[in-house]
This record gives sequence, structure tokens and C-alpha cells, in this order.
Amino acid sequence: MKSKVVLAYSGGLDTSFCIPYLTREKQLEVHTLLVNTGGFSPKEVSELSQKALDLGAASHKTIDVREEYYSRCIRYLIFGNVLKNNTYPLSVSSERAFQAMKVADYARRSGAHAIAHGSTGAGNDQVRFDYFIHVMAPEINLIAPIRDLNISRKEEVEYLRNQGFDFHWEKSRYSINQGLWGTSIGGVQTLSSLGELPEEAYPIKCTKKGTEVLTIGFSGGEPVSLNGTGMDPIRVIEKIREIAAPYGIGRDIHVGDTIIGLKGRVGFEAAAPMILIKAHHLLEKHVLGKWQLYWKDQLAIWYGMMLHEAQYLDPVMRNIEVFLESTQKRVKGEVPVRLHPGTFTLAGCTSPYDLMNPAFGQYGEGTAAFTGKDVEGFTRIFSLPVKIYQSLEDEQKD
Repeated sequence: MKSKVVLAYSGGLDTSFCIPYLTREKQLEVHTLLVNTGGFSPKEVSELSQKALDLGAASHKTIDVREEYYSRCIRYLIFGNVLKNNTYPLSVSSERAFQAMKVADYARRSGAHAIAHGSTGAGNDQVRFDYFIHVMAPEINLIAPIRDLNISRKEEVEYLRNQGFDFHWEKSRYSINQGLWGTSIGGVQTLSSLGELPEEAYPIKCTKKGTEVLTIGFSGGEPVSLNGTGMDPIRVIEKIREIAAPYGIGRDIHVGDTIIGLKGRVGFEAAAPMILIKAHHLLEKHVLGKWQLYWKDQLAIWYGMMLHEAQYLDPVMRNIEVFLESTQKRVKGEVPVRLHPGTFTLAGCTSPYDLMNPAFGQYGEGTAAFTGKDVEGFTRIFSLPVKIYQSLEDEQKD
């Protein structure tokens, strides 16, 4: 009897290579599992399933975790306005946790002897998959063919063609990972410090001209409507992507420190996350207090860093989530967003909890809440500690 291995499968070049390699070279019984965190149409899911079987998988299963992924992760990224290095919305690093956890659980329940993944030996994903498997299925062996062989994408294509498989591998010049919270794109242009991805690298082409307005409705910090039509948050995300991505909105290159210590660059396409985070942040600035905003920023940075570095299961993450959720009760209202080719602008917001209240005054114009004499007394007291400190500095100089 052949040893049974569960392969974390995406249908890309790396995981496609793993199927015939493990079945033919290692004589293993490969069962593929596609954990759908978004980014796939029903047709694509069906095609990827058939592709796995055609490549030699003994069985294939797809698990849709979009609802769980949103409720246990994405909503907190919105609550925290999380952008890694003020740039990247953690499109891939956030979904890897849920993919790896589902793979580990499925492998245990199916009695697999090993778990395989298609990560290379130079990136973050190998650490993420290994970490969750060590925590959740420590008794199961790990196999990482791409990492173990130290094989290039060109060599993978040659092997597959020699084995009689040709699925138009020329499209594999770019490493593309699509998900509900955005798409990451790696290519030769991102391997050095200088270079930009060409239009052909992006799955959604820039085709729209002109401008249009999207009005996003929030309740409890979550996106719940678009242009006045109520819908669940996942549908809001998908619809914004559908409308805004053809403008070329949400494209950028993230530069950051990897878990294994290298600096890295990766392109991404994340129209919905970028628009939602910026719109949510604007609404928060109107309805939350100064110190709420300050401490949210501090904890959100930690939350994003921990998630990026595979620490989703650390108990401190649940503590931070409780704080983030507690700040969202008043994050309710609508934010109109104007879309332009390559960018977007926020046109303000409306909220029943708006603290920019004209009944107390208008910044730069006047206020009924206090007088000029009140401010004069306030600034005398407010400046007193530093005034005392500076007076002692002057004495020491003398």
C-alpha cells in the first residue's frame, strides 16, 4: 500500500508540479485539497479539480472557507485598518493561516501519513505551512518538494512537459495567488530593488476610463451596503473588486522583511481592501476619540505583524481582537468613494455618531463651547511643565 499524502493544492505551477513528482518519483498516493479563500469562480474551481485528477491525484476535495476567513480574520483587518508597512493589506499572508489549518485538519481526519505543500525555500509560505502543521498535526510528516529540490520555475515546466503535461505553462512567468482579500504577484521584476510589473502581470486588466462614485455603508465597523443596497460583507468585497479593479486601483509593490530574515518585494492587486480600509479609517476618525484611535493603531500594527509571521494561533491575537471589536460600536455611516483610473478619493462621510459637531463649534471659525479667555488660561496651565523644565535648562547654562 502506498503512503497517503495530502497536498495543499492551488492549481498553480508549484502545486501542479508536486502531483506527478510525488506520485511518479516518490510512489506516493496524492490527495489534493483546495482551500478556497476566495478569488476563484465556480468554473475555475471545477477546472482546478479536474486538473488535479488529470495530473495524477488519487482524489480531490475543495473546501470553501470564505465565511470563516472573513469572520475570523478579514473583519479584524478592517477594524484595525491593517496595512503592513503602511502599504500591503496582508492579502496572502492572512489567508495562508486558514489554508494551512484546514489542510492539517483534513489530513488528520483522512488518516494521511504526510502533508505536502508547494512552497519554495526562500519565502514566507514555507514557514506558515510548516508552523501550523507542527502545531495542529505534529505527528504527520512534512514534504516540500520545491524547497527540497531547490528547483526553478523553468525546471518545473520542463519536468511537467517531459511527463506529458502541458497546461499552457507560459502563463506561469508570474507567481499569482488570488484570494478574497487581494492578489499577490511575483515576477522577475520583483526580484530586485528596481522594476515595476507590466500590465500583463495583473489578472484584472486596466480597462476603465472616466470616474464613478461608490457609497459604502458600515455598521459596527463592517461593510454592509454598497450604493444603498444592503449585502453581506463578503459580497461587498467582491462587488468593489469587480467595479474598482478595472480602473487599476489597488496596485502596488510591497517591500518588507520576511520571517526568514530576507528583504523581499511582491506586487499586489487589492482594490477592495485598499478602498475599504481607507473608507473605514476615515469614518473612524469622525466617530472615535483621540486615544481610541491611538491605541487602535498600536495594537493593529502588532496584529498585522503577528498574522504576517504565522502567529495567528497565539492567544494574544484573541486579546487584540476583543479590543478591536470593542471600538467598533459607533463605526456606523456611509462613505462616498470616487474612483479614477489608478486611484480613488474619499468625499467625506455621514454618521449619526460624527464627533465633528457644529453645535460645539467649527474648527478655524468659532465655537460656543468656550471663550478666548478660557483658551488663554488653558494654555498657561498646559505649557507650565515645559516652562519649568526650560527655566532650569537656562539656569544651568548660566
